[in-house]
Amino acid sequence: MHEWVLAEAIIDAAVNVAAKENASKITEIVIVLGELQTIDRDILETALNELKKETIASEAQIVFEDEKIGLKCNVCGFKWSIDDLGKILDESQVESVHFIPELIHVFIKCPKCGKSDFEITSGRGVYVKSIRVE
Repeated sequence: MHEWVLAEAIIDAAVNVAAKENASKITEIVIVLGELQTIDRDILETALNELKKETIASEAQIVFEDEKIGLKCNVCGFKWSIDDLGKILDESQVESVHFIPELIHVFIKCPKCGKSDFEITSGRGVYVKSIRVE
């Protein structure tokens, strides 16, 4: 369950940032979940709520923001997004892309020029967008 390890890293990072700011309390942590990561939000939220209990983040509100997959063709420059990866790829392909995001090039091509030379511009990671402290 990598969600628990991820939650531990998020809480540790938030507490470290708060300490550097001489804050006494963390009131909010905003976390962006990229669609390519296929993180189980419920497990992550449970882990965060459990791990924050004995820290200055004990009362912090956890806010999740979803980040859709954004792509840009390196051949023609066309930019596009994927609203739902599960509608384009089957379950095993989604699983493959989850573990190795670069595999998306095997399954998807630029809708404008048909090339598979594109970059992932968004939706790839999980990161802390902001930490509000007092």
